[in-house]
Amino acid sequence: MGIRKTDENTGKTTRRKFLKAGSMAFAGMAMPARRSLASVSEPLAIAGGSQAVSVPTERIESLIRWPRYGDNEKRALHDLIDKATLANNEFYAEAPALETEWKAYMGAPHAKAHMNGSSAITSMFFALDLPPGSEILVTSWNHFSDCLTERFFGYVPVFVDVDPHTACFDLDDAKRKLSKNTRALFPMPCFGLPCEMDHIMGFAKEKGLLVIEDAAHAHGASMQGKNVGNWGVMGIFSFQVSKVMPAVEGGMGVYSTREYYERAAAFGHFEDPVKFPVESPVHAYAGTGFGQKYRMHPFGAVVARQQLRVLDEQHAMVEANVRKLNDRLLQLPGLSEQRLRKDQKRAYYEGNLLLLDPGKAGFSRDALLKALRAEGVRAFVWHFPQNHKFKIYSEAKWWHHPPPIAPAFPGNDEVDNNHIFVSHLYAQADDVIDQYVKAFEKVWAHKADVAKL
Repeated sequence: MGIRKTDENTGKTTRRKFLKAGSMAFAGMAMPARRSLASVSEPLAIAGGSQAVSVPTERIESLIRWPRYGDNEKRALHDLIDKATLANNEFYAEAPALETEWKAYMGAPHAKAHMNGSSAITSMFFALDLPPGSEILVTSWNHFSDCLTERFFGYVPVFVDVDPHTACFDLDDAKRKLSKNTRALFPMPCFGLPCEMDHIMGFAKEKGLLVIEDAAHAHGASMQGKNVGNWGVMGIFSFQVSKVMPAVEGGMGVYSTREYYERAAAFGHFEDPVKFPVESPVHAYAGTGFGQKYRMHPFGAVVARQQLRVLDEQHAMVEANVRKLNDRLLQLPGLSEQRLRKDQKRAYYEGNLLLLDPGKAGFSRDALLKALRAEGVRAFVWHFPQNHKFKIYSEAKWWHHPPPIAPAFPGNDEVDNNHIFVSHLYAQADDVIDQYVKAFEKVWAHKADVAKL
């Protein structure tokens, strides 16, 4: 299952408006003239030259600042604090309101707010109701909640590699790791890029497997017009402070059937079973639920509701900036981005992920980072844990049967060792983008010197 949004929130932007705005932005985007690397004669900043990025630090900080809260969040929180009373139970109306709005945005039949993404995952595993020993194919390069919480229900994670071109679920590797105990596939759209859900769903249907989704990075992402989180039988989202919709803490589950919804809701909060019809299998558990209390905090729900109203507008701005930057950077040898199909619409989480081929570029990732940072580029590395390396997966006492660990995960290693992030820009910033391009071009123009760093 980290990072950044807008200062001022104005009314809800519909997906139709978002797509129209995005297409207009791209239609009006002129590609700058390609500059010859040989003409970038300025010395590298790390070698004593001037920085390529001269925009004041304060402006850069304002562009990349995350989370981005404005007057709407402040007003909504103040209104709840000032006006809500316990007697009227107004505090606890916020999470149901968020659920209603999220269902409408997603086009999902059922949604349940949770206190965070991890509790949404735990509730989803409970709702699955699979027999102990069931194996779930899940990427190792991932947040541990997708893997480790399976043990509470007797499930067993089987680690899958990632495709080095997408950093997402490698279906070919999953096919190799299929066993008689496999019951579900658990893809995770990495840093907002949708997995290739048409292929995943096709394989699952062929083999009689369930698909669940960790969409914690992918609020607003879609494929073939269908929202990420709606492809499988269930999906979850995170509203943690670093995520695409930051509410400091919070999570959401979406469910394809009422049965899954009721089980997840009743596991997550003891007050829910009594709300369901008498014929519901979980109605009889009114008063206790299934032992947990995962209700989303009202203050988090207030903030998430405001963030949802600007979600599409925010994606359109970041997408425009990413394309202005990447369409120029990707002309440099050895530099690529996550592969995005024409029928996919991605979200933007953590940063602009770029992939380096050191052999084609002529220098290492560490050398590139040193040179770019010296030029003033906000570039960084963010390591997902490779879960299969953690001690807990090798100890039989935690598992129905020990998770099988493959000897190698080459996709994990390639992405982990050769990626960089450039901080997302959350407002119009053509001057910064131009200077970032100059910084990258300087580095490539002096690649022999960079290789020595």
